[in-house]
Amino acid sequence: MKKQFKKWIFRIMFTALFFLALLIFFMLNPVVLYAHKTSTGNYSIYHNKALDKDFLQRLEESNAIIRSSELYDKELTMDICMKDGSAYPALIEMVLGKDLLPTFYNKVVFTNSEVNFESDYIKFDAHTLKLTEMLAHVQVHCLEFKKYGLWKSNPIGKQPAWKWEGYPEYIARRNLPDKDMQSGIKTLLQTEQVNDTGWMLLPDSTEIMTSYFKYRLLNQYCLEIKKMNFVELIKDTTGEETIRQQMLNWYSNQPGGSK
Repeated sequence: MKKQFKKWIFRIMFTALFFLALLIFFMLNPVVLYAHKTSTGNYSIYHNKALDKDFLQRLEESNAIIRSSELYDKELTMDICMKDGSAYPALIEMVLGKDLLPTFYNKVVFTNSEVNFESDYIKFDAHTLKLTEMLAHVQVHCLEFKKYGLWKSNPIGKQPAWKWEGYPEYIARRNLPDKDMQSGIKTLLQTEQVNDTGWMLLPDSTEIMTSYFKYRLLNQYCLEIKKMNFVELIKDTTGEETIRQQMLNWYSNQPGGSK
Protein backbone atom coordinates (compact mmCIF):
# COMPACT_ATOMS: atom_id res chain seq x y z
CA MET A 1 0.00 0.00 0.00
CA LYS A 2 2.80 2.39 0.93
CA LYS A 3 4.62 1.59 -2.31
CA GLN A 4 1.47 2.29 -4.35
CA PHE A 5 0.97 5.58 -2.51
CA LYS A 6 4.51 6.66 -3.38
CA LYS A 7 3.86 5.85 -7.02
CA TRP A 8 0.77 8.07 -7.03
CA ILE A 9 2.66 10.90 -5.35
CA PHE A 10 5.42 10.60 -7.94
CA ARG A 11 2.90 10.62 -10.80
CA ILE A 12 1.12 13.67 -9.40
CA MET A 13 4.41 15.54 -8.94
CA PHE A 14 5.60 14.57 -12.41
CA THR A 15 2.31 15.70 -13.96
CA ALA A 16 2.39 19.01 -12.05
CA LEU A 17 5.97 19.68 -13.14
CA PHE A 18 5.12 18.80 -16.72
CA PHE A 19 2.20 21.25 -16.83
CA LEU A 20 4.29 23.93 -15.10
CA ALA A 21 7.03 23.52 -17.70
CA LEU A 22 4.42 23.66 -20.45
CA LEU A 23 2.94 26.83 -18.97
CA ILE A 24 6.34 28.52 -18.77
CA PHE A 25 7.09 27.46 -22.35
CA PHE A 26 3.90 29.08 -23.66
CA MET A 27 4.46 32.23 -21.58
CA LEU A 28 7.99 32.69 -22.91
CA ASN A 29 7.12 31.77 -26.50
CA PRO A 30 4.03 33.72 -27.57
CA VAL A 31 4.79 32.92 -31.21
CA VAL A 32 3.23 29.48 -30.61
CA LEU A 33 -0.18 31.05 -29.93
CA TYR A 34 -0.19 33.75 -32.61
CA ALA A 35 -0.60 33.62 -36.36
CA HIS A 36 1.82 36.44 -37.15
CA LYS A 37 5.00 38.05 -35.90
CA THR A 38 6.06 41.49 -37.11
CA SER A 39 9.49 42.90 -36.28
CA THR A 40 10.05 46.64 -36.23
CA GLY A 41 12.89 48.46 -34.52
CA ASN A 42 13.31 47.06 -31.00
CA TYR A 43 10.00 45.23 -31.09
CA SER A 44 8.62 41.84 -32.00
CA ILE A 45 4.86 42.23 -32.29
CA TYR A 46 2.70 39.11 -32.07
CA HIS A 47 -0.75 39.40 -33.63
CA ASN A 48 -3.51 37.55 -35.47
CA LYS A 49 -5.02 40.48 -37.37
CA ALA A 50 -3.49 43.30 -39.36
CA LEU A 51 -1.71 45.83 -37.16
CA ASP A 52 -3.38 49.18 -36.62
CA LYS A 53 -1.25 52.01 -38.07
CA ASP A 54 -2.16 54.19 -35.08
CA PHE A 55 -0.86 51.49 -32.73
CA LEU A 56 2.48 51.48 -34.55
CA GLN A 57 2.63 55.25 -34.15
CA ARG A 58 1.94 55.01 -30.39
CA LEU A 59 4.61 52.36 -30.06
CA GLU A 60 7.11 54.56 -31.87
CA GLU A 61 6.20 57.51 -29.65
CA SER A 62 6.63 55.43 -26.51
CA ASN A 63 10.05 54.27 -27.72
CA ALA A 64 11.14 57.89 -28.14
CA ILE A 65 10.12 58.48 -24.50
CA ILE A 66 12.01 55.55 -22.96
CA ARG A 67 15.22 56.49 -24.75
CA SER A 68 15.66 59.20 -22.12
CA SER A 69 16.04 56.55 -19.40
CA GLU A 70 19.52 55.77 -18.12
CA LEU A 71 18.47 52.11 -18.26
CA TYR A 72 17.70 52.20 -21.98
CA ASP A 73 19.33 49.34 -23.86
CA LYS A 74 19.12 49.52 -27.65
CA GLU A 75 19.95 45.82 -27.84
CA LEU A 76 16.88 44.76 -25.84
CA THR A 77 14.07 43.46 -28.04
CA MET A 78 10.65 43.66 -26.44
CA ASP A 79 7.72 41.41 -27.28
CA ILE A 80 4.37 43.16 -27.70
CA CYS A 81 1.46 40.73 -27.58
CA MET A 82 -1.86 41.93 -28.98
CA LYS A 83 -5.37 41.03 -27.89
CA ASP A 84 -6.88 40.10 -31.25
CA GLY A 85 -8.06 36.53 -31.01
CA SER A 86 -5.07 34.71 -29.54
CA ALA A 87 -5.38 32.69 -26.33
CA TYR A 88 -2.11 34.19 -25.09
CA PRO A 89 -3.53 37.31 -23.33
CA ALA A 90 -6.05 35.18 -21.42
CA LEU A 91 -3.25 32.82 -20.38
CA ILE A 92 -1.17 35.70 -19.05
CA GLU A 93 -4.12 37.21 -17.21
CA MET A 94 -4.85 33.84 -15.63
CA VAL A 95 -1.27 33.56 -14.36
CA LEU A 96 -0.48 37.17 -13.46
CA GLY A 97 -3.95 38.42 -12.61
CA LYS A 98 -5.91 41.36 -13.99
CA ASP A 99 -3.75 44.34 -14.86
CA LEU A 100 -3.78 47.24 -17.27
CA LEU A 101 -0.83 46.07 -19.37
CA PRO A 102 0.70 42.94 -17.79
CA THR A 103 4.48 43.01 -18.11
CA PHE A 104 7.15 40.44 -17.35
CA TYR A 105 10.68 39.79 -18.58
CA ASN A 106 10.70 41.53 -22.00
CA LYS A 107 6.98 41.13 -22.70
CA VAL A 108 4.09 43.60 -22.74
CA VAL A 109 0.65 42.04 -23.14
CA PHE A 110 -2.60 43.68 -24.15
CA THR A 111 -5.29 41.92 -22.13
CA ASN A 112 -7.78 44.80 -22.23
CA SER A 113 -9.99 45.23 -25.29
CA GLU A 114 -10.94 48.82 -24.38
CA VAL A 115 -8.10 50.46 -26.27
CA ASN A 116 -8.34 53.32 -28.74
CA PHE A 117 -5.09 53.67 -30.63
CA GLU A 118 -6.23 56.68 -32.64
CA SER A 119 -7.37 58.69 -29.61
CA ASP A 120 -4.44 57.37 -27.56
CA TYR A 121 -6.19 55.94 -24.51
CA ILE A 122 -6.67 52.66 -22.72
CA LYS A 123 -9.33 51.90 -20.10
CA PHE A 124 -8.93 50.03 -16.83
CA ASP A 125 -12.24 49.35 -15.13
CA ALA A 126 -13.94 52.76 -15.24
CA HIS A 127 -10.72 54.75 -15.63
CA THR A 128 -9.19 56.20 -18.80
CA LEU A 129 -5.41 56.39 -19.07
CA LYS A 130 -3.05 57.77 -21.69
CA LEU A 131 -1.90 54.83 -23.83
CA THR A 132 1.46 56.18 -25.02
CA GLU A 133 2.59 56.98 -21.49
CA MET A 134 1.37 53.59 -20.24
CA LEU A 135 3.33 51.85 -23.00
CA ALA A 136 6.42 53.80 -21.96
CA HIS A 137 5.82 52.97 -18.29
CA VAL A 138 5.62 49.22 -18.79
CA GLN A 139 8.60 49.18 -21.14
CA VAL A 140 10.70 50.82 -18.44
CA HIS A 141 9.72 47.87 -16.25
CA CYS A 142 11.29 45.64 -18.93
CA LEU A 143 14.42 47.79 -18.74
CA GLU A 144 14.44 47.46 -14.95
CA PHE A 145 14.23 43.68 -15.33
CA LYS A 146 17.08 43.71 -17.85
CA LYS A 147 19.22 45.70 -15.41
CA TYR A 148 18.45 43.81 -12.20
CA GLY A 149 17.38 40.35 -13.29
CA LEU A 150 14.71 38.08 -11.85
CA TRP A 151 15.85 37.97 -8.23
CA LYS A 152 16.31 41.73 -7.74
CA SER A 153 13.28 42.81 -9.75
CA ASN A 154 9.76 43.05 -8.36
CA PRO A 155 7.83 41.19 -7.16
CA ILE A 156 10.64 38.82 -6.07
CA GLY A 157 13.16 41.59 -5.37
CA LYS A 158 10.72 43.47 -3.12
CA GLN A 159 12.02 46.84 -4.21
CA PRO A 160 10.07 49.75 -2.65
CA ALA A 161 7.02 50.46 -4.80
CA TRP A 162 7.64 54.20 -4.81
CA LYS A 163 10.98 53.58 -6.55
CA TRP A 164 10.04 50.65 -8.78
CA GLU A 165 6.78 52.18 -10.02
CA GLY A 166 7.76 55.82 -9.63
CA TYR A 167 10.76 55.67 -11.95
CA PRO A 168 8.79 54.34 -14.97
CA GLU A 169 6.14 56.97 -14.26
CA TYR A 170 8.81 59.68 -14.09
CA ILE A 171 10.30 58.62 -17.44
CA ALA A 172 6.89 58.25 -19.07
CA ARG A 173 5.76 61.75 -18.11
CA ARG A 174 8.98 63.77 -17.90
CA ASN A 175 8.42 65.56 -21.22
CA LEU A 176 4.73 66.37 -20.67
CA PRO A 177 3.28 69.79 -19.76
CA ASP A 178 2.43 68.63 -16.21
CA LYS A 179 6.04 67.69 -15.41
CA ASP A 180 6.65 70.85 -13.32
CA MET A 181 7.42 69.58 -9.84
CA GLN A 182 6.18 72.57 -7.87
CA SER A 183 2.76 72.56 -9.49
CA GLY A 184 2.70 68.77 -9.19
CA ILE A 185 3.35 68.89 -5.45
CA LYS A 186 0.65 71.53 -5.05
CA THR A 187 -1.80 69.35 -6.97
CA LEU A 188 -0.88 66.29 -4.90
CA LEU A 189 -1.41 68.10 -1.59
CA GLN A 190 -4.76 69.47 -2.72
CA THR A 191 -5.86 66.05 -3.94
CA GLU A 192 -4.87 64.34 -0.69
CA GLN A 193 -6.97 66.83 1.25
CA VAL A 194 -10.20 66.48 -0.73
CA ASN A 195 -10.06 63.27 -2.79
CA ASP A 196 -10.11 59.74 -1.38
CA THR A 197 -10.98 57.87 -4.59
CA GLY A 198 -7.35 56.93 -5.25
CA TRP A 199 -7.45 58.49 -8.73
CA MET A 200 -6.60 61.91 -10.15
CA LEU A 201 -7.93 63.62 -13.26
CA LEU A 202 -5.16 65.08 -15.42
CA PRO A 203 -5.37 68.18 -17.66
CA ASP A 204 -5.74 66.00 -20.80
CA SER A 205 -8.84 64.32 -19.26
CA THR A 206 -7.02 61.04 -18.66
CA GLU A 207 -6.46 59.68 -15.17
CA ILE A 208 -3.67 58.42 -12.95
CA MET A 209 -3.60 56.65 -9.61
CA THR A 210 -2.83 59.18 -6.86
CA SER A 211 -0.13 56.90 -5.45
CA TYR A 212 1.63 56.75 -8.83
CA PHE A 213 1.44 60.52 -9.18
CA LYS A 214 3.12 60.79 -5.76
CA TYR A 215 5.73 58.16 -6.64
CA ARG A 216 6.61 60.08 -9.77
CA LEU A 217 7.17 63.28 -7.78
CA LEU A 218 9.36 61.50 -5.23
CA ASN A 219 11.52 60.14 -8.05
CA GLN A 220 11.62 63.53 -9.72
CA TYR A 221 12.81 65.11 -6.47
CA CYS A 222 15.55 62.51 -6.01
CA LEU A 223 16.73 62.58 -9.62
CA GLU A 224 16.47 66.30 -10.37
CA ILE A 225 16.95 68.03 -7.02
CA LYS A 226 19.15 65.55 -5.15
CA LYS A 227 20.98 64.74 -8.42
CA MET A 228 20.79 60.98 -7.97
CA ASN A 229 20.48 58.45 -10.75
CA PHE A 230 18.16 55.45 -10.59
CA VAL A 231 20.90 52.98 -9.69
CA GLU A 232 21.90 55.19 -6.75
CA LEU A 233 18.26 55.59 -5.76
CA ILE A 234 17.71 51.83 -5.63
CA LYS A 235 20.78 51.46 -3.39
CA ASP A 236 19.80 54.35 -1.13
CA THR A 237 18.18 53.27 2.15
CA THR A 238 16.29 56.49 2.90
CA GLY A 239 12.62 55.68 3.47
CA GLU A 240 9.66 56.98 1.49
CA GLU A 241 8.31 59.18 4.28
CA THR A 242 11.70 60.81 4.83
CA ILE A 243 12.04 61.55 1.12
CA ARG A 244 8.51 62.95 1.08
CA GLN A 245 9.30 65.27 3.98
CA GLN A 246 12.51 66.41 2.28
CA MET A 247 10.52 67.11 -0.88
CA LEU A 248 7.90 69.11 1.02
CA ASN A 249 10.60 71.10 2.81
CA TRP A 250 12.14 71.91 -0.57
CA TYR A 251 8.71 72.88 -1.88
CA SER A 252 7.94 75.19 1.06
CA ASN A 253 11.21 77.05 0.42
CA GLN A 254 10.38 77.78 -3.23
CA PRO A 255 8.76 81.08 -4.27
CA GLY A 256 5.02 80.59 -3.82
CA GLY A 257 5.54 77.22 -2.16
CA SER A 258 3.42 76.34 0.82
CA LYS A 259 2.42 73.13 2.60
